[in-house]
Amino acid sequence: MKIPNFRLSKFIVLLPMLCVFSFYLFPRPSSAQQRISPDKFTIARVKYDGGGDWYSNSSSLPNLLEFVSRQTKIFVNPEEAVIELSSPRLFGYPYLYLNGHGNIRFTDREVQQLRKYFEAGGFLHADDNYGMDKSFRREIKRALPEAEFIELPFNHPIYHSHFEFKSGPPKIHEHDGKPPQGLGVFLDGKLVVYYTYQSDLGDGWEDTDVHNDPPEKRLAALKMGSNIVIWRLRGGA
Repeated sequence: MKIPNFRLSKFIVLLPMLCVFSFYLFPRPSSAQQRISPDKFTIARVKYDGGGDWYSNSSSLPNLLEFVSRQTKIFVNPEEAVIELSSPRLFGYPYLYLNGHGNIRFTDREVQQLRKYFEAGGFLHADDNYGMDKSFRREIKRALPEAEFIELPFNHPIYHSHFEFKSGPPKIHEHDGKPPQGLGVFLDGKLVVYYTYQSDLGDGWEDTDVHNDPPEKRLAALKMGSNIVIWRLRGGA
């Protein structure tokens, strides 16, 4: 596995992520090793201030992780982590997830640490539940003032890493009559933020009785979520 040419301090910060990535790139260990291995992938949900419901869709990530476990050979911890951007533990998670309906506000320290996380190779998937769009874009611009939100082309590998999505992210919930979009923010040519807008994947990941989504929509949401995970763990750029 090729290690980016970071300065030593950044490499030390990135090392936990590299260990996690390498775990998925090599063959599975024996069943005995599996029982004692703590190195299982999970998604870290971002806890933020500002009044928005960072905790929304409580069953979504466990369901997605279970689906990924069934569909792939990735070792999965089905329990999501919860992380604040100011925590030193942030750099131990290669995949952050953020969603909600309301206002998002990062502290200055969180903004600084989020940028360091991106510079060290970190990745954030943001999923608009409806209502967080304006504040989320504002906060990302604080961390990455030079960056722009760019719609990813439909031939981007994130849409073809495991399941085929020829028209980008699926539409799970109707909000404003707008088409779903998969927006990307790049840093030094690497995709560090993937933002699903007007799609609401998290609602499709929820337990079936929460939103009563049709089975085909729920399956599409889980497949798209799996694509993002698999693309990321393959070292997606």
